Amino acid sequence: MIGCDCETCQSTDPRDQRLRPSIYIETPRASLLVDAGPDLRVQALRHRIRRIDAILFTHGHADHILGLDDVRRFNYMHGRPMACFGDERTIADVRQVFAYAFDAKTQAGGGLPRIATFVIGGAFCVGGEEVVPVPLYHGKRPILGFRLGRFAYLTDCNRIPDEAWPLLEDLDVVVIDALRKTPHPTHFTLEEAIAAGQRIGAARTLFTHMCHDLPHAATTATLPPGIELAYDGLVVEA
Repeated sequence: MIGCDCETCQSTDPRDQRLRPSIYIETPRASLLVDAGPDLRVQALRHRIRRIDAILFTHGHADHILGLDDVRRFNYMHGRPMACFGDERTIADVRQVFAYAFDAKTQAGGGLPRIATFVIGGAFCVGGEEVVPVPLYHGKRPILGFRLGRFAYLTDCNRIPDEAWPLLEDLDVVVIDALRKTPHPTHFTLEEAIAAGQRIGAARTLFTHMCHDLPHAATTATLPPGIELAYDGLVVEA
């Protein structure tokens, strides 16, 4: 947190050094990025990400889309536009924020990202991998989580609607939003995230999008078995 001297912000534990939330998914047939936040360039360099076949957007808030201009490098390496998937509102946000990338009058010489947008209308395939959108609520805004096989990612949510629960059965790993201990209008609290994770019943539950109210080691020590905080650089097989 900018300007903060709390224990978490001053921690030497690398698991407390948190960039904006995003995940990179590698399967035998596709390499997918979920969200492209302002830290995308740093994250790609740090974790040596060299291929992205498509980007799945959960929603259009700044901390989830503002790194999109950095797909220029992937355009160059892969020789094609970047396929970007999201719900109708999110795609509209992307096209508004990055209007220059979709304007035929924009001069390309300065390095223009090539982006191909697709509105999600249900389950779809990328590189032969089925992606199942999971409806969620981020405050009053409907957003998306995603399920691939026996893995699901549910960030930035404070409510899982009735129609989503059947999509979250028989999971090996689920990642859930858990912002802090005190109530928040658009994010699960730690207690709410624990309850959601236990209802889903995945073999392993990981929490993401924590603020500095939740130091990694101390918080993890209080969690029920099978539930833990995620951290930057964590690799999970599912």
